[in-house]
Amino acid sequence: MSQKLTPKQALFVKEYLIDLNATQAAIRAGYSNKTARQIGEQNLSKLVIQNAIQEALAKRSERTEITADMVLQRLWSIATADPNELVKYRRVNCRYCWGEDHYYQWTTEVEFAKALETAKKLKRVKPDCDGGFGFDKTRVPHPDCPECKGEGEGSLHISDTSKLEGPARLLYAGAKHTREGLEIKTLDQLKALEMVSKHVGIGRDAIAVKQAELDARLKELEIEKREREAGAGDEDDLKGEYTLLKPDEDLPDAPVL
Repeated sequence: MSQKLTPKQALFVKEYLIDLNATQAAIRAGYSNKTARQIGEQNLSKLVIQNAIQEALAKRSERTEITADMVLQRLWSIATADPNELVKYRRVNCRYCWGEDHYYQWTTEVEFAKALETAKKLKRVKPDCDGGFGFDKTRVPHPDCPECKGEGEGSLHISDTSKLEGPARLLYAGAKHTREGLEIKTLDQLKALEMVSKHVGIGRDAIAVKQAELDARLKELEIEKREREAGAGDEDDLKGEYTLLKPDEDLPDAPVL
């Protein structure tokens, strides 16, 4: 007869499926905050709970047609996306970098004409156009520029988010205007990586499950060994580090990580 979950264990399984966090699942299931971590690990080490979790995951996957591979691939894309495809800080040329003889360079004649008009209205010294025209703010700094010493100027570039593709589009979580300027929101890459680790068995909870499976198998092998040795001769003649358990004696619990 298969062992059934207690109401509290069933609630733990339900809560665990939300975020795969054993400690938080234990807390939400009603266990004490002080012992939640230990209880969570102990619960994951029990085969009845492991089976319940796997069964629930399988049913959810069938119901939603979302497989673990699909989720894992999306999380991995978010975790490894390059934020530079969204926002990048770069060094670009100053107005003197590529002007003729490194004089101030204007973008067009129209820009220069507006500067002349402004200077006239404000009664300032008229600018000249000795550096010529054709300034391109995206060019790299000139290494011999006497004005910026080849360092150029800092420029914050934000990509057109409507044209994002692949992992960068998954990483992007929106934008908003603040008093400090435009803010680009992204998903938490470290959190995504943590979730990937859990799914592939690197996380603490996954390790606890696998350790419990190993411990259970070792117990089975130990029992089989004892039965073979008991059948081969008198119990007192048994050798090795194992001792025969009495029929009503419980096996020791599996160690908790």
